[in-house]
Amino acid sequence: MIERNFDIPFIADLALREKQIQQNYRPIIAVHKWFARRPGTLFRGLLLSEFIKGSLRDNFYKAHNLKGIKVADPFMGGGTPLIEANRLGCDIVGYDINPMAYWIVRQEIESIDLKAYREAAADLLSWLEKKIGAFYKTICMKCGSPDAHVKYFIWVKTLKCSGCRETFDLFPGYLLAANRRHPKNVLICSACGYLNEVENKKNPGICHTCGVLLKTNGPASRNQCQCPHCGRVNTYPDPSKGAPRHRMVAIEYYCPACKPNHRGRFFKKPAEEDLAKYKEASVASAQLSPIYVPDDEIPPGDETDRLHRWGYRRYREMFNDRQLLGLELSCRAIAGYPDARIRNALATNLSDLLRYQNMLCRYDTTALKSLDIFSVHGFPVGLIQCESNLLGIADGYKGLNVGSGGWSNIISKYERAKAYCENPFEIRHQGSRKVQLPIKGEWIGEHRFTSAFPEKRKVGLYCCSSTFSDLPPASLDAVLTDPPYYANVQYAELMDFCYVWLRRLAQDAGGVFNKCSTRDENELTGNVTMERGLTHFTEGLASVFKKMACALKPGAPLVFTYHHNSIEAYLPVAVAVLDAGLTCSASIPCPAEMGASIHINGTGSSVIDTVFVCRSTGSVPRRTIVFTPEEIAGLVREDLRLLRAGNVKLTRGDIRCVAYGHLVRLAIWHLRKIWDVERSASEKLKQVALTIDTLGGWSGIEKHLAGDMTDIPFCRTCLAREEQRYYGGEEDEISF
Repeated sequence: MIERNFDIPFIADLALREKQIQQNYRPIIAVHKWFARRPGTLFRGLLLSEFIKGSLRDNFYKAHNLKGIKVADPFMGGGTPLIEANRLGCDIVGYDINPMAYWIVRQEIESIDLKAYREAAADLLSWLEKKIGAFYKTICMKCGSPDAHVKYFIWVKTLKCSGCRETFDLFPGYLLAANRRHPKNVLICSACGYLNEVENKKNPGICHTCGVLLKTNGPASRNQCQCPHCGRVNTYPDPSKGAPRHRMVAIEYYCPACKPNHRGRFFKKPAEEDLAKYKEASVASAQLSPIYVPDDEIPPGDETDRLHRWGYRRYREMFNDRQLLGLELSCRAIAGYPDARIRNALATNLSDLLRYQNMLCRYDTTALKSLDIFSVHGFPVGLIQCESNLLGIADGYKGLNVGSGGWSNIISKYERAKAYCENPFEIRHQGSRKVQLPIKGEWIGEHRFTSAFPEKRKVGLYCCSSTFSDLPPASLDAVLTDPPYYANVQYAELMDFCYVWLRRLAQDAGGVFNKCSTRDENELTGNVTMERGLTHFTEGLASVFKKMACALKPGAPLVFTYHHNSIEAYLPVAVAVLDAGLTCSASIPCPAEMGASIHINGTGSSVIDTVFVCRSTGSVPRRTIVFTPEEIAGLVREDLRLLRAGNVKLTRGDIRCVAYGHLVRLAIWHLRKIWDVERSASEKLKQVALTIDTLGGWSGIEKHLAGDMTDIPFCRTCLAREEQRYYGGEEDEISF
C-alpha cells in the first residue's frame, strides 16, 4: 500500500531531476504541449507502492505487468497518471472536458507506424523547403554565402504618433544578446540600427557605424513612449488601432561553413534583401485563399482579455504574413495524407508548432533562444518579438537541430516520444553519471505486435465531464489524478490558440472538434469572466469525487496531487473527499514543478505538491493523528527531513504547502464522522475552515517551526542536492 511502501526521499529526488529536464526522462510529453505536467516518476512510484510488494527502490527499475488492474483519471489533462498506468499493463479510463486534453492523450497512447511517420515527415519538410525555404535564408556576414540559415528574426512593435502621425519603434531596451552564450554583449544602435558588440554594456561607448552614443535602456516604459519626431508622449496599447504592427530589427542566423571556426552566435542587421524576402512572402500569403488559417474571433476571458487590450480580435492576427503562409501550406500538405494516423500525427505536430510560430514569442537575451507563447502560462504581449525559422535547421555540424521552434525540432521530439512508447526506460543516477536503463517488457499504447503474439490493453478515453461517467460500482482498483486547482491558469483559454487550427485539420470520428472552443461552462476552475467562484469549484469537484468513490472497490485508493499558495483553495478538496465518503489516510509531499520555470523562479510559489491518499476503509499510523499545532509541526518537520534527504532545497512556500497538506488531512479525519452531505457547499466550506482554524492553521504551526525556518529563503532561485537517506518503518495503526 502507498501509505507503507512509498519512499519519499527516493521519489522526491527522481521527481526533482525529472522536472528539470522532463523530456529526457519522459519523452512522451513532447507529443504536444500541456501545462503543469506532474512527474511521471511520481505516479510510477505510487502505482508500484500500491500494487507491488517489496522495496520501491528495487521495484522501480524492474518491468511489471499489472494486467487486470483498472485505473481511472477523471481529470486527465496531459495524461501522466494514465500513461504510467498503461505502461505498467493496467486497463485505463480517462475523462477530460477539454477537447485538446482528450486529443493529446489520445495521440500519446495511439500506436503509429514510426517508419511511415518518418517518411511522411521527411516528405513534408522537403516539400516545404522547395516552397518557402528561400524565405529563411540570408547572406552570411563572414563568408558572403547566400545560403546561411536564419534562426530567428527579431521584431520590435511600432506605433503611429497621435500628434505628428509618424511611425516610431517601441524599444524597451536595446540589448539583443548578453555575454553569457556569446563572447560579447550585442546592442542595437538607437539611431541607425547597427548591431554593436561591446564588452561592457554599462559603458558601451559609441556605435561603430554612425558614432551615436549606445544605450541599453529604450524609450518605451510603463505603457508610454515619447515620439522621436515631435516629442509627444504617446500611450500604448490602444485597442482601437487594431493588432500591433512590427518592424524587423535583427537576425540571428547560422552558417554551417563558418561555424567550426566561429565563436559565439551570428547576428546581423536585416539587409534590403532580407526585407524584400519578407515582402515577397507577404505577397504570396495574400495570393492564397486560406483554407486552414482560422478566422475565429478571440472570445473574452481572464487570459484573452490581455490580447484584447492590445487590439487583437482574431487569432490569425497573432501571426505575421510569412508565418501564415508557411502554416497554411503545411496544413494543405498534411491534409493530403490518406493514412488517418499519419495525418493526425502531423496535425498534432503542427498544433504544437504554433507555440513557436506566432508574434507573441519573445527572444531570451541570455539563453539566446525563442521563448514559446506559453512560457509563462499566459499570453505575454511584449514589445520585442521573435520569429523562428518555420522549417527548423536540422543536421548542424554536431548532427543536431540548430535553434528551436521549427518543423525539424517538433518532428525530432515526436519521433523520440513514440520510440519511447515502444521501448520505455528509466534514468538511474550513479554518482554524477546518468544511466539510461531500458525497462524491457513494458510499453505504452493500446496494442503492439511482437514476434510471438499481438498484445492488447483496454484504453477508454472520453471527452466529457467525468460526472457523466457510467463506471460500474466497485469496478476500479485505483483513481489517480491531478485535478484542477482553484483559480489556476485558464488552460482552455490558452489551448484555444491551438484548437482553432487543429479542429480544421485533424480527422476525428468522435465529434470532439464540433465545438468552436475548448471552453466549457462546467470547467472546474475559478474564472472571473465566466463568474465561476469557490462554490462552483467545490460542487463540481465533489460530484466527480463521489462518482469515482462509487466506482472504487472497497478500500481502493483515490489519489490526487494538489498545491496552492492559499489555504482557501484547499477547502473544496476537503469538502469533496468528505462528500465522497472517503478518509484521507496520508498526505505525502513530492516535488511537482521545476523551480527554474519562468512563472515560479524568483517568486514565493511552492514546487511541492501534497499527494492526498484517500480510501473508504483502511488504517492510518496512530502517530499521524494529532490535535495541536505543535504536534502538526512535528509531522511537518519529519516531512521536511525526508524531502531534504531527497535533495530538495526548500523555500518557505514549500514548507507552508507541506503544512497545508497535514491541516487538510486532519480536518477530514476529524470531520468524517459528523459530516452532513446535505448541507450547502458554502456551509461545508465554512465548517472545514473552522476546523483548520481549530487545529491552529498555518500561523499556529509556523510558530513551532521558527528554528526550522532560519535561513530558509522566501523565493526559489536554484535547486540544491544533498545526501540521500532511507525512509521506512512500521507503526501502530488506527482503522477507519
